[in-house]
Parts: sequence; C-alpha cells; structure tokens
Amino acid sequence: MILIIDFGSQYNQLIARRVRELEVYCQIEPPDIALDAIKALKPEGIILSGGPASIYEPNSPRVDKGIFELGIPILGICYGLQYMVDCLGGKVIRSAKREYGFAELHVIRRDRGGIFSEVAEDTRCWMSHGDTIDQLPSGFEITAETANTRVAAVEDPKRRFYGLQFHPEVVHTPEGKKMLENFLFPVCGCQKSWTMASFVRNSVEEIRSTVGDRRVVLGLSGGVDSSVAAMLLHQAIGNQLTSVFVDNGLLRQDEAEKVLALFKRHFHMNIRFARARAQFLAALKGVEDPERKRKIIGRVFIEVFDSEARKIKNVDFLAQGTLYPDVIESRSAFGGPSAVIKSHHNVGGLPRRMKLKLVEPLKHLFKDEVRLLGKELGLSDDMIWRQPFPGPGLGIRIIGEVTAKRLALLRKADAILLEEIKAADYYRRLWQSFVVLLPLKSVGIMGDQRTYENIAAIRAVTSDDAMTADWARLPHELLGSIANRIINEVRGINRVVYDISSKPPSTIEWE
Repeated sequence: MILIIDFGSQYNQLIARRVRELEVYCQIEPPDIALDAIKALKPEGIILSGGPASIYEPNSPRVDKGIFELGIPILGICYGLQYMVDCLGGKVIRSAKREYGFAELHVIRRDRGGIFSEVAEDTRCWMSHGDTIDQLPSGFEITAETANTRVAAVEDPKRRFYGLQFHPEVVHTPEGKKMLENFLFPVCGCQKSWTMASFVRNSVEEIRSTVGDRRVVLGLSGGVDSSVAAMLLHQAIGNQLTSVFVDNGLLRQDEAEKVLALFKRHFHMNIRFARARAQFLAALKGVEDPERKRKIIGRVFIEVFDSEARKIKNVDFLAQGTLYPDVIESRSAFGGPSAVIKSHHNVGGLPRRMKLKLVEPLKHLFKDEVRLLGKELGLSDDMIWRQPFPGPGLGIRIIGEVTAKRLALLRKADAILLEEIKAADYYRRLWQSFVVLLPLKSVGIMGDQRTYENIAAIRAVTSDDAMTADWARLPHELLGSIANRIINEVRGINRVVYDISSKPPSTIEWE
C-alpha cells in the first residue's frame, strides 16, 4: 500500500491513478493526518504530492515530520520535494527564473534499483515551479538536472528518500510511469495485488461484515456508478438489497424500461419502481431558471425516494455510488472548496432525513476502475461505457420551461443522435453527446409550407475527466445525417445547430 499526502496539487488524483495502474493500492490523505494514523495504515512507501504553496510561506501545508523517522521510502514531487528538503535541513528559495512546461531532463545517476533505473540519460519532463532548491540536506545528492534547474532530482539512497522537481505522473513526462514503477517495486518492494477481482473479494467480505442480516436501500438511476454499486451489493447480500428506481419523466427514450429489464428480470434484483412523472412536471411548471430547476428536481427526488424507501421494512443502511474523487474533494486540505458553478442533483440529505447509516462500496475507486469493476461483475459494455447523464436529466437540456410536449421533442431528437453516433462508431470516443432544446423558434420551409418551429443544438465533447473538455470534430457527413434525421423525423424541430465551444470557458451541459 502506498500513502499519498495531498499538498493541494491539481495532479494528486493522477498520481493515485498511475500507482493503481501499476496494480498497487494507494490512498490519498490530507497533510493533517496524524502520525499514528499513518503508522496504522502500514504503508510500504509515501509519496508527497506537489502543491500551489511555497514552503517558506507562513501557512504552507505540512505533514508530521515524523514520517522521516519511520524507515519507509519517501518520494517527494515538486512541492513535496521542497517540503522534504526544508524539513531535513536544506534550503528552498524563490527561483530567479520560473519553469513551466516541457524541459529536457539530463539524468546524472541511473543506479540499478533506483528511480532512474532503465530511464534514458536524456529525456523530457514536465515542470511547474517557481521555487528552487538552494542547498541540499546532508546525505542527499543531485541525480538529474535541466538547463534551468540545477536540482531537478535528488536522492538519499541510504534512507531511501527521493525527490523530483518535475511531475512524473503526467503524460508530458514520457518516462514518468517508469520512474514511479521503479519507486514502487525495487525501492518500496510492493506487490501487484490491486485488481478488480481482489477488490470484489475484499468488498463482499466488508459489506457482509458491516450489514450483517440487516437491509440496504439504494437509489438506482441506471448510470454506471449506481449500477455497479447495485451489482456489488447484490453479490454480497442478495435480497437484503432493495433498489429504488424513480421515473421522474426526465429520462431518455425507453430508459426506465431498459433499466427494469436488466436489473429486475435479468439479474433478479429487488426493484421498487416509483412512477413520479406528474409530480416532477407539476413542480417544474413555469420555472425557467436553471438553478431553480436543479434544486426543484433534487428536492422532489428526495421526497419521492424517501416515501418509497419508507415502505421497505427494517432498512438500516442507505447505499450510494460515491466515488474516490468525491471523497478526496470533500476533504481538500489546501485551497478550500471550489466556487459553486451550479448545484448538483444528489441524495446528500437522505441519510439524515431517513436516519440511515451510509454504505459506499465504490468510495475508494476512480471512474475508470468502476468500469473495470462493472466488467468483472458481469455488466455489458453498453452499460459500462454509458456516457455520463446528469442527475436532473433532460430537465437541464431543455432551456426554459420543462413541459411534457418539449420533453417528447427532445427525447426523439436525442434518440436519433445516439443512434447515429453509435452507428458511426463514435460513442466510445466521446465523453458526452446529446441534444439541447432551445427556447427559440425559427422560420423554415417544409414542402411548400412555411414553418415556425423549434431549434435543437447538438453537443458532443471529448474529455478525460470532465474537468476540461473540447468540442468534438465530428465528420460533416455524420453531422449532416443527424440534422437531416432530426428535422425529418421530429415534428416540431426545423433547425439544428452544432455547439463548438470548449470547457472552459463554457460548461459541458448548457444549464
């Protein structure tokens, strides 16, 4: 197990993903973690992440310096290196020339069994720092340099302390994964034991131990996270799990029927189906503001779910598909919470409202690992690779008031888009692809008649994690086919446009 101390780097989750790709389990913890808690985790190695602070600033984040007395290998990255140097008697100063972006790295020492073992003598790396090391602590020596940074990498081989001024976890450092691999195996002596098969075994045992003979309720949306959580819980406790599916009337075409067919009839799960379309539409009547729509949809969902769940006897636990990034961000150690761009539809208030204990079987997994877990549990590729769908559903893909008539238009148009995207083999290449119904009408000509009908916008983006996204360069022929079908087959839409804005400055969803 590898412990990653989060000093606030934008790349800290990427470090964890790289470690897990090498089949080694790791955890990210804030720097205020107690030394006794670190000892209890029994890490085979510690990675100190980068961060936006300068070590000489009064409130710069620090972890208990007792970690350097544990006899455990430590790798400091960027700020993590500077923290290690400062703690152990060295000196860090403001750099005369900051270094951001690509740099040519010259490796001075490539000892067998060290960080740079089997790494090229000259390679590229990704720098992002405005401070530099002026004086090394006793026992350390320089192992790599760049034209601008004399101390690009260091090591104290006797104590197994290593430091990199650059970021090995990003793709811009082509041999970075090899450096991390060297730290995990020759240096720390880790074993490759982190697989989805081992995760299932351990999770099933943990769920059974936690739940015992009591009952669990889960909100099943049909998305990847809730579906995988349902499958894992079902494997662990069988009929002790009841999933509640809320049909809010804001779902895509035939979505409710597909979810019921898969989980109730194919996997034989206990499913309670709550048909609440009229309730949601009534609450949304006359509402145009996107933030109000989100809050209304979230509130009504909680009311419906709570009402349905209370019909299940002897429930003690509420299961949620919380993922590891949510856990990490909720306890961000440095820099505080991000500004709220828009509220999200979730069931965060349910445990308190229903007085239930939480079960979060996916809380240690990243999204890509959830997909691997789904595969391990027997879900189809269609379900595993389902594009993200917002909790408020089509309610935020209709700009302006949500009505039954406008929902019907959007459902038909969206179904055509997805059919064409899949037929052209683009579905897996895109992060999301969907249709937005605009609150505008335009003049058109259909046959010999003048029309004045709705405008639909196509949105398709590529992304790795939804933090940033770029508009997809779909072939003109494909866009033409989608637009022609929507205009010809969806009575009420006479114009289709394509959104070519990226995130930032735009968001992926329009509302």
